[in-house]
Amino acid sequence: MKRSSGVLMPIFSLPSNTGIGNFGENAYKFIDLLKDARQGYWQLLPLNPIDSSNSPYFSVSQFAGSPLFIDLESLVEEGLIDSSDIDGFDSDDNTNIVNYDFIKSKIFVVLRKAYDSFVKSNYNRIIFNSFKMRYNTYIKDYVVFESMKSIFNKPFVEWDNQYKYYSKDVIDSFINENQDLVDYNYFLQYLFFKQWIRLKKYANSKGIKIIGDMPIYSSNDSSDVWANSNNYLLDENLNPTEVAGCPPDAFNSGGQLWGNPLYNYDYMRENNYDYILKKFSLLFKIYDVVRLDHFRGFESYYAIKAGDIDARNGSWRKGPGMDLFNTLHKKIKSSNVIAEDLGFITDEVRKLLYDTGYPGMRVMQFAFSHYDDQNNPYRPHNYPENCVAYLGTHDNDTFVGWYNSICPEDKSIVANYLGISRSEVYEPEVVSKAFRALYNSKANLVISNIQDILGIGSEGRINTPSTLSDKNWSYRFTAEQLFNEQVIKALKELTIVSGR
Repeated sequence: MKRSSGVLMPIFSLPSNTGIGNFGENAYKFIDLLKDARQGYWQLLPLNPIDSSNSPYFSVSQFAGSPLFIDLESLVEEGLIDSSDIDGFDSDDNTNIVNYDFIKSKIFVVLRKAYDSFVKSNYNRIIFNSFKMRYNTYIKDYVVFESMKSIFNKPFVEWDNQYKYYSKDVIDSFINENQDLVDYNYFLQYLFFKQWIRLKKYANSKGIKIIGDMPIYSSNDSSDVWANSNNYLLDENLNPTEVAGCPPDAFNSGGQLWGNPLYNYDYMRENNYDYILKKFSLLFKIYDVVRLDHFRGFESYYAIKAGDIDARNGSWRKGPGMDLFNTLHKKIKSSNVIAEDLGFITDEVRKLLYDTGYPGMRVMQFAFSHYDDQNNPYRPHNYPENCVAYLGTHDNDTFVGWYNSICPEDKSIVANYLGISRSEVYEPEVVSKAFRALYNSKANLVISNIQDILGIGSEGRINTPSTLSDKNWSYRFTAEQLFNEQVIKALKELTIVSGR
């Protein structure tokens, strides 16, 4: 990975007139913005379908795409729907927040109308069948799962045993009896992949590479768990016996109880990790680089007994380690990976990172905490070349929000490190100096949250871990905020000066 820089911008945060960012015109304009600012990468959050928590890291399937990102305006241009069908999507008073319940209540009505128009054409059916053959390996289970869910209307562990326990014969029979419903769900994936691949090709043509995210776990009530139950630690009723999380720390005395079902690595090892490699196979088709979420979980993972109210009584278990990544490198040669090596990091995790050769992550917000330690690995002057550097990630406050929340002593440490001598320090100066320190570091790649580039405060925070809130995964920009010529010019100048 050569010296370069890029921007983290979730798709849902893009401006649009349908209440949520999508693969439409403003996504292409954002790519043009990146090119004008001399950036080389666009980092995304997962594009998977989400459950009721709206978190892309608690997905209904890691093999499918979210229909919420489908550009409806292009369907008007294709004659599948009318322009009046997308009126009223952006009627919410707060244009900076995605109202997921409202969007979901409207978008699927429109997409169903588009499907009914689409299947009237024999030519469309030929293209559609070709898509199904190309992507069936990845999305068939999800499509059938979603179709069953729409009929049974409850979690899959509560379905009748005939459907609850995955059976290819039952699936084939269900498809034959519900072909129109199944094809509708295939159609949603057809639109997603068609529009996404077209957008990625445009990005690549402009010299922009896409960094996609691979969540380590899926949601309990997901097609991933339903169709691959042997790969998870489940009881005879397909409920998790143990779930994922993090142990207590200085920030959370009860730890973090994520609740995702854990992998059965013994079974996976016996089957050459086929299930995980299938995920990698798809992601390397649709992204240029994959950021591997919770990398430390592949060395050791934290297991909590299902039913516990917090993470206090969990324990560490050994993960697959280098055995998995050796298998990955044999099966998939061009595997460009960034390892999210944050959290409780041990010497064993550091060795695994070294053995893979993957770049890890450095987060500047972690560099200042009540004492002035020049050896802190998160300070920019200590970054190795083989890493990806951030002011903060999607799980941190924005840099402005973080700076305003820390104590006066820590503010003084930040100011001293950044070379700010005045007693009264202004936010724009702190952000500017922080970016300069980050960009001038040895890190081969710097990724900046778009909120930090625009100097937005805590109101623009993407996610607050261990909380359920409408504010998580929902902040979006207006076109006036995002397409700011002065900001693009400043980012371009910083990129050039720092040799990125």
